[in-house]
Amino acid sequence: MRIERFDPADTDAARACYDIYLAGTPADDPAGPPMSPRHFSGWLKLGWTEDPREHWLARDDAGAPCGWYVLSLPGRENLHLAEVSPAVSPSLRRTGLGATLVRHAAARADELGRSALSGSAREGSPGAAFARALGARRGLTDERRVLEVATLTADRLTGLRRNAESVARAYTLLSWDGPVPAEHLAGVAAINTAVAADIPHSDGHEPQRWDPERVRQNDRREAAQGLRGHTVVARCAATGELAGLTHLSIDPVNPAWGYQDLTAVTGQHRGHRLGLLVKVGMLGLLAEHEPQLTRVITDNAEVNQHMIAINAELGFSVLDRWASWEIAVQRALAAGMA
Repeated sequence: MRIERFDPADTDAARACYDIYLAGTPADDPAGPPMSPRHFSGWLKLGWTEDPREHWLARDDAGAPCGWYVLSLPGRENLHLAEVSPAVSPSLRRTGLGATLVRHAAARADELGRSALSGSAREGSPGAAFARALGARRGLTDERRVLEVATLTADRLTGLRRNAESVARAYTLLSWDGPVPAEHLAGVAAINTAVAADIPHSDGHEPQRWDPERVRQNDRREAAQGLRGHTVVARCAATGELAGLTHLSIDPVNPAWGYQDLTAVTGQHRGHRLGLLVKVGMLGLLAEHEPQLTRVITDNAEVNQHMIAINAELGFSVLDRWASWEIAVQRALAAGMA
C-alpha cells in the first residue's frame, strides 16, 4: 500500500474519495443526508473553515483507492491542533488501514509543529469505536436535531412569532440570500466573534476571531459547495446594530433538506427572544422561497441548553449525537503498533 498526496482539483482522486465516503455513510451517518458530489468536492477543497488543508489518498498494491484523509491546519487560533478526517473503504475496516492513516497524519502534523490531532464521530459509530481504541480523549458532544417542517403548522408558527415579537419590540428583521451584503460584513463578523467567545469549547481550545474577510471566505466556501444560503438578522431599531443572526443553507441536489448553521445573539441583546425571533423569521422565509423543504437539520453542544430549548419549542427532535475526540500527536504516532 502507498499513501500519496493529491490535489482536490484532481477529479479522479476526488471521485474516489467521494465513493469511499458514500459507501461508509450507512454505518457512519445513517440518519443525515449524504453530501452530493459537488457539496463533497467543495468540502474537500475548503472544509468548513478557510484553514489550509492537505489531502492524502491510500492505494492498495493494485493501485486501487482504499482510503483517504484530510488534514486541516488551523491558521489563526489553536495552532497546536491538526484536524483529521480519515475514511476507509468499508470492506477494509478493522484491517489496520485506519490506524496507518492516522499515523501518517500524525507524522505530518508533527512535521508541521502541531501537538494534537482532533476529529469527530457519531456516538455508537465505527468511527467512535476507532477513536476510543486509539486512546483518543473524548471532548464536547453535539446533539444533532431535525425538524419535520410539516409538523410546524401555520397557526403554531404565528403563535411563536407573536410570542417572540412581544418581547422583541425594539428590534426589526431583515434578510438576504447568498453572500453577506457589504454593508453588513462588519456586523456579521462582530456577531460571530462575540458568540464564538461564549459557546462551549473543549479545554485548551481558543474561540474563532472574525473579521469581514473571514466572513467573505465563509461565503466563498458555501459557493464552492454549491449551496444556496439564506440569512435572517435582528437589528436594533434604536442603533441599527445587528443583534442576532441565523443562517441556513440548502443543497440544490437534495433540496428537501435544510442545513441550519449558526444561530447567534450577542450578549448585550440577550433576553429579548431574538434567537426564537430570527428562527421563526427564517422558517417563514423558507416557506416562501424553498417550498420543497421538508426537513431542517441542526446541531448544538449538549451543554448549550438555551439554544436547545428554542429548538425544542420549534419542534426539533434529537436525531443523533456527535462527540469530538482528541489525541496527542506522539500517542497517535504509536497507534496500532503494539
